[in-house]
Amino acid sequence: MIIEPQVRLFDIIKCLSRAMDLISPEVVNHHERVAYIAFSIGAELGLSVDEQSDLILAGALHDSGALSIEERIDFLEFETKNPYRHAELGYMLLKGFDPLAAAARLVRYHHVPWNNGKGVEFRGNEVPTGSHILHLADRVAVLINNQQEVLGQGNAIISRINEQSGRMFMPQLVEVFNSLATREYFWLDVASHSISSVLQGMAKLKTVKLDMQGLLCLSDLFRQIIDFRSRFTATHSAGVAVSAVALAGLAGFSERECRLMRIAGHLHDLGKLAVPVEILEKQTRLTVEEIKVIKSHTFYTFRILEHISALDTINAWGSFHHERIDGSGYPFHHKGSDLSLGSRIMAVADVFTAITEDRPYRKGMSRDRTIEVLRHMADDRALDADIVSLLCRNIDEINSLRKTAQKSSVEEYRRFVMQANQ
Repeated sequence: MIIEPQVRLFDIIKCLSRAMDLISPEVVNHHERVAYIAFSIGAELGLSVDEQSDLILAGALHDSGALSIEERIDFLEFETKNPYRHAELGYMLLKGFDPLAAAARLVRYHHVPWNNGKGVEFRGNEVPTGSHILHLADRVAVLINNQQEVLGQGNAIISRINEQSGRMFMPQLVEVFNSLATREYFWLDVASHSISSVLQGMAKLKTVKLDMQGLLCLSDLFRQIIDFRSRFTATHSAGVAVSAVALAGLAGFSERECRLMRIAGHLHDLGKLAVPVEILEKQTRLTVEEIKVIKSHTFYTFRILEHISALDTINAWGSFHHERIDGSGYPFHHKGSDLSLGSRIMAVADVFTAITEDRPYRKGMSRDRTIEVLRHMADDRALDADIVSLLCRNIDEINSLRKTAQKSSVEEYRRFVMQANQ
């Protein structure tokens, strides 16, 4: 019997934060560092437990609107050229999920400079103090050189921050940072490889547990963050999720198991956050090295989610979608006996969606060609023959569901892009 998961909000947010940091070695642990510094400043100021918790969440997700590797690397510069677009995109993505609504507002304004007090508002809207805390925390984090011992960097970082007191940063917050910066533990925590464990203890201040519905809503947010990085992938997870749920229902899965399958469909490509969008959008043949990068995404999905035991079933169903019955898949080369029915369903749903959906550089396959390809893969023991037969017998119904879901996702993506360009 599959038990309905109960997951702490912080734990699942940590998964997304880690996934975003995989895009480049230069940003590893960046989001968790910002979360730690922002929380520390907020705690020193005496902010409420809720406000401190929101700073942790906002710090962990502050660059969720940065869609390309260039944007991520650019934000590692102390003074960035155009930071507002990614902050607004992050706000747009996060605000629809109620437990993140307050954190989303902090993310929206986290690059607004203090500007001698003019930074209390931006484009007619009040800027929360938490946004200014996040801004300071973010800039402190980018000044840390991972290749050098951290305690020896403190004075130079303090000097750089104080030079910008009043211009970039709120003076009161700089004073708080100065106090923290005199304490060795602060720098050692920030630079620690186990900063995640430190944050884990801090996050106990406020525990928000997600039931099935909450997890489903949050997984839909993850779907947008994963897919909206590229026009090539903007609708993929929506198509996979609805196709997998349809197949699961036909295979006799319960309503609760079908909800788990939808979540797995939303999260199955989580590891693609580690793949540069430049590779995802490449229209010419991929190099051997680029193919290796692509192949890493399911490994990262699995490793990121495996730390949450309540998601074990969802993880197995989602992460093994490129494994094959004959063991020729990747990254673990599991064989048929190692793959659950849910994992087999997800593999078929992923291939079906990939070959039938339209891409900017090609049209989706016809009904007959889709059936031909799927049956050929079943004959070669790449895909489960029974699941392929189930899909082929119901292909018109499932394809209609896929088209409807992806049409809705296209409209969602267009609205997102239009708002981003305003």
